[in-house]
Amino acid sequence: MNTEIKNPLGTEPVSKLMLKFAIPSIIGMLVAALYNIVDQLFIGNYVGAEGNGATNIAFPFTTACLSISLLFGIGGASCFNLSMGREEKDKAPYFVGNSLTMLVLFGTVISLSAELFLTPLLRAFGASDNILPFAQEYVRVTAIGFPFLMFTTGGCHLVRADGSPRMAMLCNITGAVINTILDAVFVIILDLGMFGAAFATIIGQIISAVIVFVYILHYKTVKLEKKHFKPQLKYISQAAAVGMGSFFNQVAMLVVQIVLNNSLKHYGAGSIYGEDIPLAVAGIVLKVGQIFFSIVIGIAQGTQPIESFNYGAKNYARVREAYKLALVASGAISVVAFLLFQLMPRQILSLFGKDNSEAYFDFGTSYFRVYFFFICLNFIQPVTATFFTSIGKAFKGAFLSLTRQLLFLIPLMLILPKFFGIDGILYSGPIADFIAIIATVIMAAFEFKDMRRLEKGGTA
Repeated sequence: MNTEIKNPLGTEPVSKLMLKFAIPSIIGMLVAALYNIVDQLFIGNYVGAEGNGATNIAFPFTTACLSISLLFGIGGASCFNLSMGREEKDKAPYFVGNSLTMLVLFGTVISLSAELFLTPLLRAFGASDNILPFAQEYVRVTAIGFPFLMFTTGGCHLVRADGSPRMAMLCNITGAVINTILDAVFVIILDLGMFGAAFATIIGQIISAVIVFVYILHYKTVKLEKKHFKPQLKYISQAAAVGMGSFFNQVAMLVVQIVLNNSLKHYGAGSIYGEDIPLAVAGIVLKVGQIFFSIVIGIAQGTQPIESFNYGAKNYARVREAYKLALVASGAISVVAFLLFQLMPRQILSLFGKDNSEAYFDFGTSYFRVYFFFICLNFIQPVTATFFTSIGKAFKGAFLSLTRQLLFLIPLMLILPKFFGIDGILYSGPIADFIAIIATVIMAAFEFKDMRRLEKGGTA
């Protein structure tokens, strides 16, 4: 009996599999996003706008960690499922072991780099004189948790690939709940400010990492041995090649964050808002937007095992069905996000501090409404980029991940403010979104045309 019949990824209804994998993935992604949102809520209400600005300045560190986590997490998981779909069970466990080893190594490197070069890095990320001390206090603590953050984030993809989406969800939820409880204790009760919020974060990350580690010791579908964790270039390179779409997407976000922060600081200084208000507002708006994107990405990642296994097993109809279901579900979420951001921006901002100035709320309201104007269509790109990664088309996934951020958004962000001031930064968002959506639709159409050709016995 072959693997396609044995494995439920090749036989169970796609809609049922989507619920099984996507819902835990969504919850896991939401919880990861809430790590940062919870800190913002406590810091904004009990430290102030400068504290929120500091978490925004510090966020590129988190993005750097996520980029490596997804490179080996999604890359390793996709290679593992593709190998299992092709009945290469002896090869598959090397992708899991090697990916986990890389996560630990890179996590340690990023942590040490942050501690050694903290101040110049924060300055490069756009820190103003008022915000810098808050950011230094926050990152000196959170940097300790970078290896645990990366091991958990990347490891959860490998847990999910093993057919345990609920366990992946549990790993994230446990850490987030602990973080939230300790935030209340450290920030409100003990009045530890930025240090307390940061300390709560790393405790949650460490506990989540321990749960992932314990699961890895009892991996279900294959037996993991010491030899599978010894770095081997052929497995590392294959996982990295498949995961580079998600990696480049995070790297692009990292570059955007740095350019955005420095642009807001520069053009804010010449506006009625000053340097600090735009930085504080951007941190809130983008992290609230991240909640929406975490749902969409969670849906897309929930399709990854389905698309990878069935593409490897040449069940192309099931691949198409999974992709279409992801589009429908993500589209519904996108409409809700559009309505919230257009109709309730001030109410959302008030959650992160009600005592801020009117200029703060004016800029934040404009930021929500203008920058996220095309959020109702933004779901198409992450769903399609994940689809390309899942079927092993890493270059296409990487290109899509780069289009919106690097090819369109950054040039617009640098050019438009020269004519429209700080408002030009806001306009760059919807313009870049619209162009990227068109490029995504064209690439997806050609890919499915080639897939139908393969289905008929031709060559792509």
